[in-house]
Amino acid sequence: MAKTGERQMLGHSAYRSILEFIRDGVYPPGGRLREEEVAERLGISRTPVREALGRLQEKGLLEAAPGRGLAIAILDTGQVFELYAMRGELEALVAQFAAQHATDAEIANLQDLNAEFAAASSPREAARLNRSFHARLYDAARNRYLRAAVEDLQETIALLPKTTFAHGNRLESAASEHSTLIQALSIRDARAAADAARDHISRSLATRLAMIRSDIS
Repeated sequence: MAKTGERQMLGHSAYRSILEFIRDGVYPPGGRLREEEVAERLGISRTPVREALGRLQEKGLLEAAPGRGLAIAILDTGQVFELYAMRGELEALVAQFAAQHATDAEIANLQDLNAEFAAASSPREAARLNRSFHARLYDAARNRYLRAAVEDLQETIALLPKTTFAHGNRLESAASEHSTLIQALSIRDARAAADAARDHISRSLATRLAMIRSDIS
């Protein structure tokens, strides 16, 4: 049993690590993944890596590559629209619940995180702090099933190349949108919080689409 448990832990760790590599662009969309290379990079055996890759493929984050092996999935524009449509509604529900359940301490922590986010020194740091901000928002919503759904969606978002915070003044505008959301939470206005969350995701989508157009042109 111990060996099985240890293998499962390694497989989970490998899964999270590969996901971070995808998010950070180490493994870009369309890039091929070799089991032995991943195992060597992580310093573990190929068995837990194989299990992690299988799980990633089941979730649609990897796809069969021409010939042999696997490649990082590429989202087309239609999938991006679908992804953000779902994200907007789920984040709105998170914000609605958070307005009802967040403690004053949690709201104050969100304010502190947003201040750090606004002062981020790089797009990568901004992306990390943004994930922390939204994770604490999920905590405040007090709904494990909603959190699982949103986090599952966040894994697919990892397939999108580059962070939107590298484009124009998106970091500054996102920080302002966070502030609007926090204000709604502080006055316990669930509808305003949901609207703020939808607007936040809608503006993120607009930036993402601008990035896609820029890459195409």
